[in-house]
Amino acid sequence: MKKIIAVWLIVATVCGIAAVAILGYVVFYKSNTQNNEPYHLTIKQNTDKQQILEILNANHVIRSSHSFRIAAQLLRFDRVKKGKYIVHYGENNLDIIRMLRKGQHYPVKFTFNNIRTQEQFVDRVGNRFLFEPETLDSLLSDSGYMAQFGVNPYTKLIIFIPNSYEFYYDITADEFIHRMYEEYLQFWTPRRLSQAHDINLSPAEVLTLASIVEEENFKNSEKAIIAGLYINRLKKNMLLQSDPTVKYAAGDFALKRVLTRHTQTDSPYNTYRHLGLPPGPIRMPAISSIDSVLQYRKHNYLYMCAKEDFSGAHNFAVTLAEHERNAARYHHALNRLK
Repeated sequence: MKKIIAVWLIVATVCGIAAVAILGYVVFYKSNTQNNEPYHLTIKQNTDKQQILEILNANHVIRSSHSFRIAAQLLRFDRVKKGKYIVHYGENNLDIIRMLRKGQHYPVKFTFNNIRTQEQFVDRVGNRFLFEPETLDSLLSDSGYMAQFGVNPYTKLIIFIPNSYEFYYDITADEFIHRMYEEYLQFWTPRRLSQAHDINLSPAEVLTLASIVEEENFKNSEKAIIAGLYINRLKKNMLLQSDPTVKYAAGDFALKRVLTRHTQTDSPYNTYRHLGLPPGPIRMPAISSIDSVLQYRKHNYLYMCAKEDFSGAHNFAVTLAEHERNAARYHHALNRLK
């Protein structure tokens, strides 16, 4: 009789171990995903396990919510860090919970250029990161907040140097701006700072002039010449009379022909009415445009006019009489095209 009882105890123990093993396999190691494609899960705030379970169920990511709930309880999984996660086909509850508990940082490459306004920049950032674009816009519009970076409402965009950068997806808007400011400081190497000092311009003024140069011509071949022309006018205390600043002042970037009435626009950006540089840049200038100012071409030109062949290039002049002849040819070409 004792032998029979012993045998049954052994059988029961083996069955119990087997049952536990099977349960452990089902709960932890058996694949619990049902989508063939990876599922991108975005968590924008601390979320508890019940909310995560509801999200996974609602999007048909897991097969068994019961096994996931048991696994979460046994592993004491309570909350999920904000971030962006990818649940792959074939993953089990243990894989998913470890990933959600640890938190994942996905690098995001962000490239920007050809930006004129804050609105365009915020739109370009869009939903590439965890933070809302509206949060970034709010911070950029907060003059008190932006003052910590040494900028004002006119110059706030100078800290964003157009280039390609890599961020983690779950970066905050505040961290994003601080990172861009760090990149801005690194951009201003001792050599660039020395070049700016040599032409008696601050970094903000260099960027402002570079923005005008870039609006005048995107061709690198002329940028240094145009920069030298404006520096000549600054040295002579002449009005810059830059058409792009008039377009910016009028809020009409598509303006094809600047007329006298446009040059009367009442704005600190209108260089037909105000001496010196505008209070801030009229776009985010490319690095090539910034360096064209720092390494401007020395010459005696004071005037420029678009060539009558509409190639985008310019005729440059030293005297007003020569400039007027160039302008007459250009205006005649415009009139011919109506």
